[in-house]
Amino acid sequence: MEAKEVIELSEKYLIPTYKRFPVVLRKGRGVRVWDINGKEYIDCLAGIAVNVLGHCPRKVVLEVQKQVQRLIHVSNLYYTEPQVKLAKILIENSFADRVFFCNSGTEANEGALKLSRIYMKNKFGEQRHEFIAAENSFHGRSFGSLSVTGQEKYHHGFEPLLPGVKFVPFNDVEAIEKAITDKTCAVILEPIQAEGGVNIPDKNYLKEVREICDKYKILLILDEVQTGIGRTGKLFAYEHFGIEPDIMTLAKGLGGGLPIGAILTKEEIAQAFAPKTHASTFGGNPVACAAAVATLETILEDGYLLDYCQRISKYFMKKLNGLKEKYPEIIKEIRGIGLLIGIELTDSGVPIVEKCLEKGLLIGLAGDGSVIRFTPPLIIEKDDVDEAVSIFDKALKEAIK
Repeated sequence: MEAKEVIELSEKYLIPTYKRFPVVLRKGRGVRVWDINGKEYIDCLAGIAVNVLGHCPRKVVLEVQKQVQRLIHVSNLYYTEPQVKLAKILIENSFADRVFFCNSGTEANEGALKLSRIYMKNKFGEQRHEFIAAENSFHGRSFGSLSVTGQEKYHHGFEPLLPGVKFVPFNDVEAIEKAITDKTCAVILEPIQAEGGVNIPDKNYLKEVREICDKYKILLILDEVQTGIGRTGKLFAYEHFGIEPDIMTLAKGLGGGLPIGAILTKEEIAQAFAPKTHASTFGGNPVACAAAVATLETILEDGYLLDYCQRISKYFMKKLNGLKEKYPEIIKEIRGIGLLIGIELTDSGVPIVEKCLEKGLLIGLAGDGSVIRFTPPLIIEKDDVDEAVSIFDKALKEAIK
């Protein structure tokens, strides 16, 4: 097919939930993708923080190929080796004792909400159903995860949402404590608000939230769908803040490009999910798990890639801060940890993203649309950074004219 035909058929047959760019991508390798016409792009969006090892990483591809030829799907009525291997790696490298596999971040957060409610009901013998979430947060688009998403623009037309959710300002410990009642079940937070604009909390914020949750005997759920799997230079972002959650959710980078999500938790809490309380037909699929095992083994091997992520991040941030000095009338602030980087502009970032696309750079937006988001693969090299920043520079220069 030609690009025009693909776009026309998409417009004809797909439900229009996305406003897509007029580009048909056909191939990807490393940090590069090529469209159907052969044009090359540097991918600094990486499937929205999904392709942590870049496009078609060799080890992931080989393991997926082998698994597809061996066993594609059975069900969770039986044991499979890739699922157990993945569970072992996750548990041995996190705070958790148990893991439940699903297919996406939304599903993981939905399951985390269910798990926290049933655990609190079993523990206290009464319904503790209220959740405290942060303003400007994003946890997904199903009814439960949407209900704890603190952005009204996603709520419109879907009300009424799940009752018993209280929103408080992000990075405000006192607001959380004031919101707690005898019906509070859990606090759900992103360690760093990614979709909300790459908002980074104060150093002691999560530690103080952890203390409050312990004080009032409520659960702390950390949504690491976008911050996990090496994105911040640690395997999980909570490691930067010196705490452990009670429940953590993962997805995006976990499968190295394949769809998979996970709920991680401690033994006592996990036991609340007895047989028939929760399930997923495709959760823990052998092919997705094989991809995730290969992804995690690559990231964890000698700890090199996590250290490298932190080093290349400093280089990236230095280059971007140079642009901030060059364009103070456009760039308001640059913030980030690892390769989760947000550039807050003084106006909408839409024209900048479009200009970068024309010039061969894929980036995204976050927050209210005034934050440019860079979430490149962890394997991005200095030459790639230089080229990406150069394109971004040209786009900013054109925006001034």
